[in-house]
Amino acid sequence: MNQGIKYTDFNFPNQTGKYQGKVRDVYFLNDVLVMVASDRISAFDVVLPPAIPYKGQVLNQIAAKFLRATKDIVPNWVLSVPDSNVTIGKKCEPFPVEMVIRGYLAGHAWREYQSGKRVLCGVALPDGLTENDPFPVPIITPTTKAHVGHDMDISKTEILQQGLIEASVYKDLEHYTHALYQRGTEMAKAQGLILVDTKYEFGLFNNEITLIDEIHTPDSSRYFYLDSYLDLQKKNLPQRQLSKEFVRKWLIEHDFQGIEGQIIPEMSQQFIQSVSDRYIELYEKITGEPFIKSTQDDIIKRIEHNVLNWNL
Repeated sequence: MNQGIKYTDFNFPNQTGKYQGKVRDVYFLNDVLVMVASDRISAFDVVLPPAIPYKGQVLNQIAAKFLRATKDIVPNWVLSVPDSNVTIGKKCEPFPVEMVIRGYLAGHAWREYQSGKRVLCGVALPDGLTENDPFPVPIITPTTKAHVGHDMDISKTEILQQGLIEASVYKDLEHYTHALYQRGTEMAKAQGLILVDTKYEFGLFNNEITLIDEIHTPDSSRYFYLDSYLDLQKKNLPQRQLSKEFVRKWLIEHDFQGIEGQIIPEMSQQFIQSVSDRYIELYEKITGEPFIKSTQDDIIKRIEHNVLNWNL
């Protein structure tokens, strides 16, 4: 089985620096970014030891599709996708928060609700909900952006009080977040899916709000199957879903939630393969297209060749 890309260490012409995120390696050139989607996987803000074959390709190609499909809503950072694992784009100044939008009570929101909380990021939640119930209207629950450690929930009031984002700019970010979620919801429904929740990151390019990073991928989003949603909900059964949540649940079952002192459980080759298969399944389901595995003989050489052939 292909072992995937764990780390990269390129030295491109005009390269001025490199940033290694949880999943992506970002190379800074004079006026552009070269973002390489690795096959690393993170959960609970911790990078797990194994690489997941084809995960980076899945993320990069899904993000490219949705960024193309939403550029009429808000400008985005993409200039080119020269390789299945690479996006080259505009260097933006990112805002220090992530705009998380939720249409359903799932994942982190459900864990908070189940613990008794009825206010999430300053948003009041109604009583009487069960896991995966829809909210009356989608809610925005922002988080801080942590370079190391855990992202933290934050409210709109706290964002404005701390001066993280100006009020007029934040209003625009809320508008774009709702519009992007609506477009993503429509595209998911056309493929028999429900876009449960997702997150967006924005920055400034020439003083213009610009959508950055990835959108509507299984790392940034959660999907349910539309055809079985109501029946499973009525029976109070777990939803069939396409997201990283099954990895989080596996980790929880093995006593790991990213808390200091906990040991990351070892993943078997069979489990790693199942994670890879789930990512490919989501790609095919959400795009409606067959997943074509890129040439894997030497992924690093292929990426370097394709990037260098782009006009750096």
